Amino acid sequence: MRWEELGEQPCSMSRTLAVVGDRWTLLILRDCFLGVRRFDAFERRIGLTRHLLADRLKKLVEHGVLVKVPYQQRPLREEYRLTEKGLALHPVILSLVSWGDAWMADERGAPIEHYHKGCGQRMKPVMVCSECAEPVGPRDIDVRPGAAFGEEVEKLLAG
Repeated sequence: MRWEELGEQPCSMSRTLAVVGDRWTLLILRDCFLGVRRFDAFERRIGLTRHLLADRLKKLVEHGVLVKVPYQQRPLREEYRLTEKGLALHPVILSLVSWGDAWMADERGAPIEHYHKGCGQRMKPVMVCSECAEPVGPRDIDVRPGAAFGEEVEKLLAG
């Protein structure tokens, strides 16, 4: 399968990777959640060439993950803000950070700690069932084809 074809697959993971699946895009999203909004700040923090940064930001805007909002009229200057669709990626980014803290940190530990504003405690993401709120792990979930996909997805699930 070619990279350009990912978005056409009957697989939510493939379709998602087609939009946010490269390292530069994930670093842009990380910075968005840290409050970065302006092109020059992304460029300075990530160290990505202007051309590649512009390409990744354009893709995120085209897919409705970010929106460009003017912050200055003369000359026109715009910043990038997360949309509702973009904000929905927060659990994904937080999970990746948590995985990195657990498996990739050096002896100093996590570079950034996350605190829940509601209770003030340091927190880690936990996946829970939307129906009963019980924590779930990989062995607690059955995977079945979506009603509209049937045989098209059976191959994927067959392994």
